[in-house]
Amino acid sequence: MTWHETERDWLAEALRAADPHDPTLCEGWQARHLAAHLVIRERPGQAAAAVRGGLAAATERLAATASDAAGYAALVDRFAVQPRRWSPLAWAGDAVNATEYFVHTEDVRRGAGDRAPRELPEGLVEVLWSQLVRMAPLRLRGLGPGVVLVRDDDVRSAVHAPRSGHGTVVLRGAVGELVLAVSGRLQAADVRLDGADEDVAVVRDLLTGP
Repeated sequence: MTWHETERDWLAEALRAADPHDPTLCEGWQARHLAAHLVIRERPGQAAAAVRGGLAAATERLAATASDAAGYAALVDRFAVQPRRWSPLAWAGDAVNATEYFVHTEDVRRGAGDRAPRELPEGLVEVLWSQLVRMAPLRLRGLGPGVVLVRDDDVRSAVHAPRSGHGTVVLRGAVGELVLAVSGRLQAADVRLDGADEDVAVVRDLLTGP
């Protein structure tokens, strides 16, 4: 199995362990909304219709069908099935889904209160790190302070250069925790920030969700 296939199983398992009304790290979304988002995202016809009619409204409508245990289980089961081979998300594989599925699994787990980091397979750690160092410069674009990411094995990457008048902030943690931090979930990530207080405050503000 590829990593995204394995992670799909983990994400489906996390969703099944949750109540449909459990909170997630995604602002305003319960577990049922996240399941609806995943189903819409992976079915081109449904996604196109949702965009035409308003993605937020489509997500809300589908989530409404999952308000009870039976409806929620059916929705999660729809996500758990691998997309057909002609689906663009099936072609993209790990490149599109590895980080997406990891983050959403943690959205479910940590939104419901389980903040303990999971122990990830080494191969998945390297995939997440590779995607993180490519994603981070875009996520941090326009930020005044520079940012250096340092893994817990001391591998590091300077992902954003400081602008005039700012220093550099170092984010330290396990790769999965750094992924969560850079994706805007710093408040739920086990990451340490080192740098001048004013620079740390700017970075923390950008990376902390509502």
